[in-house]
Parts: sequence; structure tokens; C-alpha cells
Amino acid sequence: MEPRARLPQERPVPRTPAAPQREPGWRNLDILRAAALVMGLYLLLRLLWLAHELILITFLGVLFGLAVARGTDYLEKMRIPRGVGATLIVFGFVGALYGLGAWSAPTLREQFGELRTQLPAALDQAEGWLDSKRGGMLGQFIPGGQEAVQPKPGDPVPPADASQGGARGSTPTTATQSPGAAAKPQGETLSGQLGAATRYLFSFLSSTLAVLGGLALVLFLSIYIGAEPDTYQKGMLHLVPHRARPRAAEVLKAIGMTLRRWLVTQLIAMVVIGIITTIALKLLGVKAALSLGLLAGLLEFIPLLGPILSGIPAVAMGFLDSPQKALLVALVYVAIQQVENHLLIPLLMKRGVDLPPAVTLIGLALMSLVFGFLGMLVAVPLLAAVMVAVKLLYVEDVVGDDVETVLDGT
Repeated sequence: MEPRARLPQERPVPRTPAAPQREPGWRNLDILRAAALVMGLYLLLRLLWLAHELILITFLGVLFGLAVARGTDYLEKMRIPRGVGATLIVFGFVGALYGLGAWSAPTLREQFGELRTQLPAALDQAEGWLDSKRGGMLGQFIPGGQEAVQPKPGDPVPPADASQGGARGSTPTTATQSPGAAAKPQGETLSGQLGAATRYLFSFLSSTLAVLGGLALVLFLSIYIGAEPDTYQKGMLHLVPHRARPRAAEVLKAIGMTLRRWLVTQLIAMVVIGIITTIALKLLGVKAALSLGLLAGLLEFIPLLGPILSGIPAVAMGFLDSPQKALLVALVYVAIQQVENHLLIPLLMKRGVDLPPAVTLIGLALMSLVFGFLGMLVAVPLLAAVMVAVKLLYVEDVVGDDVETVLDGT
């Protein structure tokens, strides 16, 4: 038997490593969709920025419309149609304001004219008094110092200007000037800075047509929303899926009640603060007491910053008589605000807007910085509406904590 031939040892066939699977990347269509989304978001933000004044005025119209709707509910019980009732409330309120303005127009015209002419001098006098106190304890809190205005020993004294009555050989008057007597550029004085701030905050008042158009928009929005609030609420609910509509309706109801209570409280506080401020300034003998009281009542619509803005011209007018009277005016404003914050507002708003003061201040500062006076005007009610939505939709529904809202008192 022949031996079996040895087969050559078979060598394993080397395996080529499998190519790594490539992750599916962005297709051209995905890139186009993302670019379109980014561009659409950019155009939307640009549109919102260009129309921010219209949006803020619309929010004011909705705010007043919620209050008108509550009054229309009472008139509807007397069998007055809602459209007629809303029109009567809005134009009745405007007529009452016009009648009050016509009754006090001569006094207000005279006092506002006096305020406009004497306020710059009062601000300059207040600034001069502050400059004179830079060397004392108060100077530690006032920016700048005497070294900026007081001449150093050995410095040459500038000659007196002939237009100021100086003559050759006469004693220069600059050597005897007070430290705060040096002339300042217009932008560095109190009156100049206040004027610049006023032009920034009230820039929308530069066009009479824009002001009238904004007022007309607020009035007609108040009538339409006050007459048929359910129509607009149902329209908003149509944008929400069916399973979430009951919760969305509850949130909208809570926001509406919060805004309505805030507005009614602010209107009552405006009247009370205006009357008390006018009486207090009249007793102190401050000039233009009625116009300053009216200004205090109007600016009371803006919490925290409104009393400060209304107190600045009142304190400045007190400087026309003496620094002591200006101090009394400042103390009166502080006392009025303390009574309002600890007695009037808690009495009027038992279950209303519960905003922390720090959050309110930051919201006011941010809205006024970005949108000016209109942003400051709507900052608190807009922040209150956002807080209600956050409490109900996030704190309760997501976190699971129980929070107290205006719905708990109904």
C-alpha cells in the first residue's frame, strides 16, 4: 500500500477588516431645512423688534379690556348688551377724565408752566448744594470731589472776562468762587442728565400722531375685548391640543384674574396717592403742588420706579425755598410710599400679584433699558402673567409642588 501523499498545509485566507459603518450625516435637504429655520427665526425676531411698540400697546389694550369685561358683566345683569356696556364704560371713563381736566385746566396750565420754567433752576440749585457738601460726610457718597473744581496753590488765576464786568487791575472774581461754582458742561449737570433721560424714556411722545394712534388702539381694543372676551379666549384655545385645553383654559383664567386685580388696584392707588401727595405738598407750601400731585398719581402706575421719578421734581422744587424744605418733601414721599406698601396695597390686593421686589426691580430695569418708557409701563403686569404661567405649568405640573394662585380664592 502506497503511502498517502502529504497535502500541503492550507494557509488561512486573510480576512480584510470590515469597513466601519459611516454615521448617516446631514443630507442637503436637512441643511436647507435648518438654514430656513434659522433664517425664519431671525426674521421673526427682527419683526418683533420693529413692531415692539405696537406689541406693547396691544398688551395695554388687552389689560384694560380685561377690566372693562368685568364691568360689562355687571351691566349685562341689568340687561344691557355687552357691546353697548363696554362702549359706555370706556367712553364714560374718557369723558370723566376730560371733565376733570377741563375743570382743573387753568390751574394745571399755570402750574405746569411754572414747573417747566423753574425746574431747571431748582435742579441747578440742588446740584450746587450737593457740591457744597462734598467736603463733609456727604462727600464720601457723592462721585467727584473738590479737587476737580478747587484751584491749587500757585496756579495762575485766569483773568476776568470783560463781559462779566472785569477790568484790568481789578481783583479776579474766580479766586473767591465756591467749589461748586465752576461751570460744567450741559451733559454733566443734573438738569442736562434729567433731560437726556426724559428724551430717552419718552421718545414715543415726539410724534403727536403716534400718540393719538396708540391711544385710539388701546381704547378700541378695550371695547372689543370687554364686549366679547370669550371669543378671543376660545381663539387662543384652538391653538392648543384637545387633551391640554382644560389646563390651558385654567391658566388663561388665572392670568386674566391676576391682571384684572392688578389693574384695579393700581388705578385706586393712583387716585389715592395723587390726592394725598397734592394735599401734603400744598401744606408744605411747595410750588406747583397740584401738577406734582397729578404727576405722582400718574407715575404710580409704575411700581418702585414711579414714586422715585415723581419725587425728583418735587424735591427739586423744594430746593427753591431751602434745603430743609427739600428734605421735608423727600421725607413726605417716603412716608407716603410706606403707607401705600404696608397698608393700602395689602388692603386692596389680598390675593393678587405676588412678585418678589428683587424680581420686580430687575424686570423694570430690563424692560426700561430695552424698550424705554413703554417697556417700563407694562413690565410688572407682563411679569405677573409670566409668573402665573410658570407656577401652574412648571411648578405644579412638572415639579409637583403646590402653589397658591388667584384661583384658590374663587
